[in-house]
Amino acid sequence: MDFAIPAKTQQLLDDLDLFIDDVIKPMELEDDNIRFFDHRREDSRTDWDRDGLPNAEWEALLGRMRRAADDAGFLRYHLPKRFGGKNGSNLDMAIVREHLARKGLGLHNDLQNESSIVGNLVTVLMMERYGTEAQQSEWIPKMLAGEARIGFGLTEPLHGSDATWMETTAVRDGDEWVINGEKYWNTGLHHATHDYIFARTSGNPGEGHGITNFIVPVDTPGFEVKEFMWTFNMPTDHAHVTLTDVRVRDADILGEEGRGLQTAQLFVHENRIRQAASSLGAGLHCIDVAVDWASNRTTFGKPLAQNQAIQFPLAELYTEAEMLRALIWKTAWQLDEGVDHMEITDKVAMCNYRGNRFCCDAADRAMQTCGGAGYDRRMPFEHIYRHHRRYRITEGSEEIQIRKVAGKLFGFAGRAKG
Repeated sequence: MDFAIPAKTQQLLDDLDLFIDDVIKPMELEDDNIRFFDHRREDSRTDWDRDGLPNAEWEALLGRMRRAADDAGFLRYHLPKRFGGKNGSNLDMAIVREHLARKGLGLHNDLQNESSIVGNLVTVLMMERYGTEAQQSEWIPKMLAGEARIGFGLTEPLHGSDATWMETTAVRDGDEWVINGEKYWNTGLHHATHDYIFARTSGNPGEGHGITNFIVPVDTPGFEVKEFMWTFNMPTDHAHVTLTDVRVRDADILGEEGRGLQTAQLFVHENRIRQAASSLGAGLHCIDVAVDWASNRTTFGKPLAQNQAIQFPLAELYTEAEMLRALIWKTAWQLDEGVDHMEITDKVAMCNYRGNRFCCDAADRAMQTCGGAGYDRRMPFEHIYRHHRRYRITEGSEEIQIRKVAGKLFGFAGRAKG
């Protein structure tokens, strides 16, 4: 088995590094844009007088970055060629996400809102995989141009990981559907034009079948954003939404009626493996900074790094990182080889929960290693911790991920393979 980075992927990494140095870094340095990434980052990005939403200058800078990355041929890398992409593999994306995150905080790969010069574009992938030809023709060009932005409304006030128990319903009325319910932590609503709304259309609470994914315009009568939730990592884009007699067309269903959770599973599986890779890279960045600090810091007349109490915790985390990388790459490779994502859902879960936990542990240990300096916002640790800490809850909590592994191990969800 060859564990070397494929030559074409290594060339991509080299090209990305040049692009960052030549195009992205100059953007960061002009007009004091570095304020969005240094110790002023949270305050500079947040419009505190507008529900804690991202401010206009920050959003404009991100738009410039995405346009430059798209012009350079990087933003759509993972998409099919017919949509301007390069058919990038899951393994490519895992390697790239780790590489970019390990470079630290910057416009090239922002953590707080998951914008990157190599786009994740999961809502586009959902449309590409499950949309009809008419839907793909209508939506994907607009989504890539930024003319249409679709949020993700699965979670509810009383139902998070137990999504099959959702209380939002949709009832057919001729060639329309009438949706009633609530959504919580509805991602991307601060600038969305539409929202993926999951609603029960048949079946019983707790059943996976009978949930349908609707593409709902956010200006539809009865669609109301009640509030934006202020979070551990600001600014926010997570909304509490109510839907009262919201009417949509039958043509606004994504995928098959009653099989909407398939579309949601694509979203979370694509995200989970890449989140794991990003968490690995960000955690390694914390270790890199801490090792550099300890090597150059003198205490009691000798380098801090000479103390085994400093060395050993970082060495153990570095060892964990090596093992994590092997699992992430293997799992991404299996997805590329055509293994159904539900067959290896336990492996995706392992990558995700261990990767996110590793990053939080690495950020905390790096902070402790650097002492008072590590607690200062001029170091990246608090920002990395606050961002990646949410991944231990969102898109399936850590406990849900472990339950997936246990289900395979004990045969409740089919026996584990390999």
